[in-house]
Order: sequence, then C-alpha cells, then structure tokens
Amino acid sequence: MADYYEYSIPELIKLLGARFKDYRLRSKMTQKDVSEQSGITITTIHKFENGTSGNMSLGTFLLLMKAIGQINALDELMPELPDSAYLIKSEKKVQRIRHKKS
Repeated sequence: MADYYEYSIPELIKLLGARFKDYRLRSKMTQKDVSEQSGITITTIHKFENGTSGNMSLGTFLLLMKAIGQINALDELMPELPDSAYLIKSEKKVQRIRHKKS
C-alpha cells in the first residue's frame, strides 16, 4: 500500500486521473460517453486523465464518479465511523452562554 502522505497534491490528482481512466476503460466508456453522462467537457476529462488539470472541484469529481458507476466507492474512501464517546452528548441540553453588556 502506498504512503499517500509522500505525494504532493498535483501528484495525487495525477494518480486519481490515471485510475479514473482505467475505470472508464474497464467500463467500456469513451471520454465522450462520460462527458454526455456527466455534463463535464471532454477537455476537462482529458486533462484530468492525463494529469494536466491542475486542480478539479470536488463536485466535478463526484459527477465523473457517477458517470462511470463508481459513486458508491465513496464508502471505501471515507467509511462511516462508529459513534465516538467524545461526541455523544449527555442527556443535559447544552446551552449557549452569553456575556451581559455593561
């Protein structure tokens, strides 16, 4: 397993683009097919796959994941965590305390 902390953000985007291309090809989809399903331009898809997009919005990435049928992979990316004892609130209602003006 790779240590992704060693990668810069542009390197990670390039890696994701290459993986996206592999998934797209295995789904037997062209860039045009993905463009039509996602509403993203072919140029943007091409730049993402080749690692020259620089940066991409999360919304665009999610549209591309939906287009290739991989949106459910988000559960693997960030699985739901069990409840944390630190975040469980007690039965007592938390109130906001305001300072009185003098």
